[in-house]
Amino acid sequence: MSITLQPSTKKEILLYLYKQGRATAIGLASSLKISPQATRRHLQDLESENLIEHKAIPQKMGRPQYIYQLSSQGRSSITAILAPKAPQNYGKFTVSVLDTIAETVGEEKVKEVLEKQWQKKAREYRDRIGNTALGDRLNKLIKLRQEEGFMAELFVEGTKFFLAEHNCAIQELASSYPSVCSHELEMFAAVLPDCTVERTNWINDGEHRCGYLIQEK
Repeated sequence: MSITLQPSTKKEILLYLYKQGRATAIGLASSLKISPQATRRHLQDLESENLIEHKAIPQKMGRPQYIYQLSSQGRSSITAILAPKAPQNYGKFTVSVLDTIAETVGEEKVKEVLEKQWQKKAREYRDRIGNTALGDRLNKLIKLRQEEGFMAELFVEGTKFFLAEHNCAIQELASSYPSVCSHELEMFAAVLPDCTVERTNWINDGEHRCGYLIQEK
């Protein structure tokens, strides 16, 4: 099933769950400034379309609390719309090529290929973002990641920068070769040599986004 994200409250609910991971009906109503009753009606509609799902959390007293999140179908549908440049068909092919390399010349060669790839990507990023102020460089980096299919955002709190990616454009590759994610952390550190880069969230750990805390040294 495909969806079209035209301006609507349902769209806002889907986008909120896409970015935040999960929420209660009351939390959604408060964040989106709509009534709880209207929120629950929208949630029922979205669940009937298999775009979201809920879990019941028992409470000490009264009714259980319902926590809503996107279904796998809902996440895939929104990712395809919000990040249309994300490689939809190349994941299996890339994994197959790496599997063939591992079978032919060994897993160490695969590690070498992946390491050279992230070093090449780091050089490309550094050349394109230049050597200006950190905030300017990070905004350019965000745009580059968006061009590659990542739904990336930058948050600033004082001297701290937080780079969030709400989807993984290389999810299939990362699932088969988790070391790709380690290389990604190394890549960001190489792109920003004057900064410390720390991974704070990881989709492969079951979280709803990947996140990196970036601070000048």
